[in-house]
Amino acid sequence: MWELFQRAAPLLGPALLMTLFLGISSFIGGCVIGMLIALARISSIRPLRWFAFAYVSIFRGTPLLIQILLVYFGLPTYGIVVGPVAAALVALTLFSAAYLSENFRSGISAVDRGQWEAAWSMGMGYARTLRRIVLPQALRIAIPPLGSRLIALMKDTSLASTITVVELTRVADQIGATTFRYMEMFVMVGAIYWLINQILTILQTLLETHLSRRYQ
Repeated sequence: MWELFQRAAPLLGPALLMTLFLGISSFIGGCVIGMLIALARISSIRPLRWFAFAYVSIFRGTPLLIQILLVYFGLPTYGIVVGPVAAALVALTLFSAAYLSENFRSGISAVDRGQWEAAWSMGMGYARTLRRIVLPQALRIAIPPLGSRLIALMKDTSLASTITVVELTRVADQIGATTFRYMEMFVMVGAIYWLINQILTILQTLLETHLSRRYQ
């Protein structure tokens, strides 16, 4: 096993960086889009609510693998050629945004209605109430599901291997094919995914503890 790890290490290093890049970048992009979708879901403007509902329904109701394949193989049909990494990043971002929007929406909905009314009675507008009163509380409530979504997203990056993105799973498959030691390679890569997600879990716990003390 150690000899195989040494042989694979030069390829696993860049692949690990690619996995982290895809996971973290799509999470950040998904948070931005997800927040906009969440605000659209609670908007008083009906077309916005319909659009947000349709977005969440489509991206949560279809497999991520299909979405990746549609972006990579489907868009060129309409003259839009997207590289493997960009296609994976776009698909992962749009997919995660659908789930993250529900996390944000549940956090916002959990804030007592009286908080809104108190802010409005003080002359705050909608945007200022969101920024200064509602979102700080909503984000604290949403941290556990957001952390779980990041962990799930980090594992979902393995699907990028289907469109030739050289990340951890792709490297495991390539080295397994040349050495015929698939079991050892996939166990090794599985351990790396586990280690990444354990670190993320610890960071999430520390953040939750910090915010709990701050708001006590």
